[in-house]
Amino acid sequence: MSSPLLGQATPARAPATIHPRAVSLPDRRVTPISGRSWLNQLGWFINETSMGKTGLWGPAPPQEDDLAALRASGTGAHERRIVTPSLGSISMTGADLYRLECQGCHRTDGRGVPPEINSMINPVRSTSPELVRKHMEEVGAPMDAKSVRELAKQSHAALVQRISHGGYHMPGFLDLNETEIQALVAYVEQLAGVPGAERRQLQFNEPTMRVGEHLVKATCHICHDSVGPKPSPAQMMDGEVPPLSTLVASKGLDEFVMKVTRGAPATMGVLQLQYRGRMPVFYYIRPEEATAAYLYLYTYPPESVTSPAEGSTAAAKAKITAGARDVHR
Repeated sequence: MSSPLLGQATPARAPATIHPRAVSLPDRRVTPISGRSWLNQLGWFINETSMGKTGLWGPAPPQEDDLAALRASGTGAHERRIVTPSLGSISMTGADLYRLECQGCHRTDGRGVPPEINSMINPVRSTSPELVRKHMEEVGAPMDAKSVRELAKQSHAALVQRISHGGYHMPGFLDLNETEIQALVAYVEQLAGVPGAERRQLQFNEPTMRVGEHLVKATCHICHDSVGPKPSPAQMMDGEVPPLSTLVASKGLDEFVMKVTRGAPATMGVLQLQYRGRMPVFYYIRPEEATAAYLYLYTYPPESVTSPAEGSTAAAKAKITAGARDVHR
């Protein structure tokens, strides 16, 4: 896609108050996570990238005096729980989908981590006829109304294509349905300051398992393979990441939610000492959403086979042109 706003560095405007319109979602079958992590598909090591790491640093390991106090008090030990999956739902908006699907790489403000992860702000602004017209006038190349509308329409189609099928370094999200994509696009347009976007916000109820599927497939799967052996502390120190299939088996619900939302030290190295660890704290993930991810992994055990979405993403990557790569990586 060729966009007149790609080269601009105009600052993003703070989003206006969201006034979402309630809609219903079509039924969709929840499917297990499968295949290699996105970083492994790219052949990257976790310490070489900012992907999936836009959270905060986790807590440092406790000092020996703190450990002694915990042992004396009998606290700190974790009791495993047998979890009964919830059949309820969670209210979601496009802003919530952005947190689960996009924020791990593109950050809260949509600016990413250039040059590795491009900002989505100006490409999203290219979907607005009003902003395209204004920009072309400012650079001394005014366009007629029909051409402006056509360019904005092409930009919008390219944005939806990128979300669904991914790009050169970006995974695709083929499991998103049309309404979810509409809600997500409306939010990133509001985030980018597109006029009138606040009136297009949507709100809907997602089944708990579906919320967990969003978080696991979009954020967790960036770094974690679906299945595999649990790495030893020494292997963890060397940079190996535990697969998703080991998380529910090794952690109870409370421990899992704490690790995701507040962080916890990791045992690594030949001496099996506690370190801060490499996993960021996803402070923007709500406890109920982390719980949904645990329930999803518990109910739909990860699989080793490559998912259709993963295969389609790989095929789409091969077809991405140089111009399309610039939309937002």
